[in-house]
Amino acid sequence: MLAQPLSSDSAHANGPIFGRADAVPAGWAVSTAPVPYPEAVAAMEARAAAIAEGRAGELVWLLEHPPLYTAGVSAKPADLVDPDRFPVFESGRGGQFTYHGPGQRVAYVMLDLTRRARDVRAFVAALEGWVIEALATFNVVGELRDGRVGVWVERKGPGWSREDKIAAVGVKLRRWVSFHGISFNVEPDLDHFGGIVPCGVTEHGVTSLVDLGLPVTMDEADAALKASFRRVFGEVAETAPPI
Repeated sequence: MLAQPLSSDSAHANGPIFGRADAVPAGWAVSTAPVPYPEAVAAMEARAAAIAEGRAGELVWLLEHPPLYTAGVSAKPADLVDPDRFPVFESGRGGQFTYHGPGQRVAYVMLDLTRRARDVRAFVAALEGWVIEALATFNVVGELRDGRVGVWVERKGPGWSREDKIAAVGVKLRRWVSFHGISFNVEPDLDHFGGIVPCGVTEHGVTSLVDLGLPVTMDEADAALKASFRRVFGEVAETAPPI
């Protein structure tokens, strides 16, 4: 049932597992104020097009959104339990319904797979491995499950155990340039997930670093994501957000 996570040692012995052959750093941008979803998507799609045309470099954009739900291409209307709770946006990414809001780190990943590997399955695995390595910074074991995209945490207590999702993955590729990316629960209001069936999975819940009892700040989460990105995808260079 458990898919094999990345090895923190052997996987990186010869460099990043999904790095660029030319080792050009990806841009790394952080927005400090919440970014409205339509504006973020417009900026992301424009940047992805510019990357495909050779007019701009790769970019990883970290941000937070105001509370909202997004529907991926596989979303089922019945999974939108409370359609009036928050704004709902159609999304071209893979996957089903998910929630975005304050306390959740969204990372939009605009990478040129022609410079890395034209392998969508390996790319998604690399995104999941990126999150797993970031979680390990806080001594949290992130796991993969067959048939369930994303990163999961196994939780146990006297007489009980369950698996909760701590990070979602949903991407789209156009001309082999990726956009959308991951959402990583640092300290969101978990009650806000109650308006949807997250990712179409009814039998499991959601969690966050703070819900696990770890008082992690967003800055600390960002530092862990940056360090693990370097190990999985390669170097980054600080740059300004696209908007």
